[in-house]
Amino acid sequence: MARWLDHGVMPPVLVPETVDAALTYLTHALGHPCYERWTLRRVKQAFPSLREAKTAKPILFNLLLDHSEAVEWWESGRLRTAEVSSAPAPADVMERLLRGHRQRFRLQEQGTQLTPDREEDHNWLAIIDPHHGASLSTWLSRGGRFVNGESSTNTLAVQNDTLATSLFLRDRASRSRHTLRAYAADLRRLIGWCRDHDLGPLSDLTRNDLLRYRDYLGRPRMSINIDGQQRVIAVGDRSQARALAVAASLYQYWFDTGYLIANPASGLVVGHQARNAFAPKRFLPAAALCACDAWMNKWVEAPDIAMLRRRAIWVLYRYGGIRLAELAWEIETNLPRIAVDMDGQWTLYVDGKGNKPRAIPLPSIIIEPVSAYRSARGLPPAPAAHEVLPLIHGLKGGTLREAGLYSEVKAIFTSVAATLETADPAQASLLNAASPHWLRHAYAKALVVDHQVPLPVAQALLGHASVQTTAAYSKTDLTQLRAFVNSSFNT
Repeated sequence: MARWLDHGVMPPVLVPETVDAALTYLTHALGHPCYERWTLRRVKQAFPSLREAKTAKPILFNLLLDHSEAVEWWESGRLRTAEVSSAPAPADVMERLLRGHRQRFRLQEQGTQLTPDREEDHNWLAIIDPHHGASLSTWLSRGGRFVNGESSTNTLAVQNDTLATSLFLRDRASRSRHTLRAYAADLRRLIGWCRDHDLGPLSDLTRNDLLRYRDYLGRPRMSINIDGQQRVIAVGDRSQARALAVAASLYQYWFDTGYLIANPASGLVVGHQARNAFAPKRFLPAAALCACDAWMNKWVEAPDIAMLRRRAIWVLYRYGGIRLAELAWEIETNLPRIAVDMDGQWTLYVDGKGNKPRAIPLPSIIIEPVSAYRSARGLPPAPAAHEVLPLIHGLKGGTLREAGLYSEVKAIFTSVAATLETADPAQASLLNAASPHWLRHAYAKALVVDHQVPLPVAQALLGHASVQTTAAYSKTDLTQLRAFVNSSFNT
């Protein structure tokens, strides 16, 4: 029987084999009921009174007056109800849900039979390459020339890169999903380069191999997009530095734990990029932001829940200054979530980098869009205390993940750009190039430059590890310098 892997958790785990257990797992994972059988007896047990049961579930209550059993199941983004003979089979509901969330749940590769002691290692490798976990495991299953075969000094007590890589990810990257995702992406890039050049496994790479990889990262490459047009792909300086740092961290960990007898990556990363070298350059001008605000305000009375959701996403990124991933809800932490105090003030709580929680006071301008979206979902306008629900739902259920959130904001930029193509082509081009992170830059600039908020306060709101990163936003504004120059030299 085909097994499904849940890539919505770190590391990915296998969905339970039996239908009932899988549906129970999906109910917890997606944050909504998936399949439930109801009888009148169970209704009496679940609700304080029949009156409250009728108010909460009127369709179900009326069905149970005429039938001994009824079923609730999730389909096409909402909960449906029918008497048991008209409802789909539990296995069909499970199959539709798993296939409907294809970005999260994926079939385990054919021919991959995992023993219990190998399952966890396979799950860690699935983070690196979720589509080809078995072939990746085969490629890593060897030990290279530098593997330490002496058990008395090899503290990892493994002899192949599959196990050694899994231990590295678990030990060094598992504390934060952001870190784990970044490490996985850079390891995937390194492994892809090795396989393209018929090198490997990782423990077999020499110093010369890693220097060639460093050169590869700094060299622009030609690519052809889906329209058949050529474009130049270049890895940015910060991305190059991170990719080399991850490689160096891997080999240093292997050397320190005795898995390797030598460290070919020693000194590969010379020095560290100073934080004060950070200078954000990707900003949307105020006019472009106002155009986006005006375009979103046209959807105040929209009957379409998708547009109400998009409007809520926009104001949370626009006025919350959060990172893209910080709006993707996680059931383990119940973050992000909004809390409303006794004075009606809203605060957004998120899980930042390094799993550091952060509280962000929200301006009143976000209340109406978020309340309208919640009402359309059948929720109270203001979040209740101790609410455990995704802040932004997927239309098929569960939570909207990073890719979906990115697409929603990009759709706004693209739509507004289309309205400006004739009147202001430069502004339209800028909007087409923009990403959600540009809204975070705009939020930071508004704090540091426009309103001169004290740097420690701005640092806390933005979740920066160093105040120097926050201070870098002041370097991007020449207004004060221009004023000093004009007052000094203009007569």
